[in-house]
Amino acid sequence: MVGTAATTTVQADPEVARRAWPRWLALGGALLVVAVVSAFWDAGGARLLLGALGLFGAVRGAVLVAGAGSDGLDRRVRGLGAGTAAAGVVALAAAAVPGTLAGWVLLVGTPLGLLAASLRLVSRDGVARRGGLVALVWSVLVTALLVVTGLATDWDRARDGATLVAALGVGVLGIVLMTGSAGLRVAAARPAPPAQAAGCAGCACSGGGCGALG
Repeated sequence: MVGTAATTTVQADPEVARRAWPRWLALGGALLVVAVVSAFWDAGGARLLLGALGLFGAVRGAVLVAGAGSDGLDRRVRGLGAGTAAAGVVALAAAAVPGTLAGWVLLVGTPLGLLAASLRLVSRDGVARRGGLVALVWSVLVTALLVVTGLATDWDRARDGATLVAALGVGVLGIVLMTGSAGLRVAAARPAPPAQAAGCAGCACSGGGCGALG
């Protein structure tokens, strides 16, 4: 997500950036608020956090499915979107159940989510790979800490710890989106490139324009 945000910020078309930056800012702010409230709300923080993640997943998955076309790559995107939307709906259903179910889901899902994100970064090159290795080590340590906490003390503390770790991750995502929205706002302020004349491929512009060819 961090790499996607950076790439989108750098390459965004001014018109696209103009439409996107308010949505990124609003979503990032909402995620940050959810993270803070979930971290300090003992009674319902896990349900709030899981519900917010479920809603995000359901909407994001639906957008991917709606935007996919018919070729091979888009079919994979549609499958990913359908899976994301289904997971989001399941998370929303679990968050709606009173009691500790949301905490148990976060206890299992948080280490798995960290591991999946770490492995995805490790599969890339450069800075992303190094960051993925750090995240992978952190994921293993978090998982071990949660398991040891559950076995040595009680699983209530382990569930609270998983909720806190998940809230931290959501807060980081919110900050990334808000930072990306600032970059998009800068991109939106750039003037649009001048339209080329029909049939112009831009090949003579660096040599003084089409007039120089005559």
